[in-house]
Amino acid sequence: MIGLSDITLLRPWWLLAMVPLAALVWVMARRRGGAGDWEAVVDPQLMQALAAMGRVDAGHGGRVAKGAIIGAVLLIIALAGPAVERRDAVAFRNLDGVVFVLDASSSVVDSPRWPQMLTMGRFGIASLGSRPAGLVVYGGDAYVATDITGDVRQLGQTLSVVDRDTMPDPGSRPERGLALARRIQQEAEILAGDVIVMTDGAVLTPRAFAEAEAIAARGARLSVISLEAPTAGIETLVQIGGGRVFTLDQTDELSDWMRTSARERLEQQDYPLLFWSDYGRWLLLLVLIPAMLLFRRRAVT
Repeated sequence: MIGLSDITLLRPWWLLAMVPLAALVWVMARRRGGAGDWEAVVDPQLMQALAAMGRVDAGHGGRVAKGAIIGAVLLIIALAGPAVERRDAVAFRNLDGVVFVLDASSSVVDSPRWPQMLTMGRFGIASLGSRPAGLVVYGGDAYVATDITGDVRQLGQTLSVVDRDTMPDPGSRPERGLALARRIQQEAEILAGDVIVMTDGAVLTPRAFAEAEAIAARGARLSVISLEAPTAGIETLVQIGGGRVFTLDQTDELSDWMRTSARERLEQQDYPLLFWSDYGRWLLLLVLIPAMLLFRRRAVT
């Protein structure tokens, strides 16, 4: 059973509409007659004659007014959003996750095309849809900037603040960034993900190619956003990883690919999802009952 103590108003500010409604009721209550104050302007004998003929229903105006008031009260309560907290809803998570691996070495960060690289990354993040994503930043070593999350706005903000002062370790070790991306996907139990590396491809060692092979073996794809024209190393890395190469002028292609190539797989979570069940819409059905009084018509004989 649901008690009043279990109900919460999602939009309580709508209750302020009760104030002008109360003022309107007060004005209507001061009206002198139920026939719309016609007694004040029509000759009393004529009103008596009309009433005797059944042409004046003194109580009909009162019923219409009461119906309108009750309907307005129910409408305001419905708009206020009476809701009950539910904890028994089943939660799902998307097993198709994306890890962005950002090369923050000096050769990339000091490039005049660095802002374009960040813009390209934000385009990719904005195209994630329901897929969770994370961010790895590497230079001489690799670090998790953002773990796997569904909050893509936070992910985009984190990407935007990476600059030449972010990395404490000089150098470029892409194999460490790829290894960390693979570990993140493995710990998050991502089954069909993507790893997107943003780099100039200047330092790609055999260990980086081995990591690309390990990523592909887990069912993920490795793609590259190339700072300059794709090098032979970048082409080889993508071929091993089974992904695509994008240049900085291919923002639309990246967005389309992110949207159309998603391999969404949903898994039921072990924990329930907390949400509010809004009953305001059902109150709107009750509004129809007093509203019918506004359209009641007496049969004419």
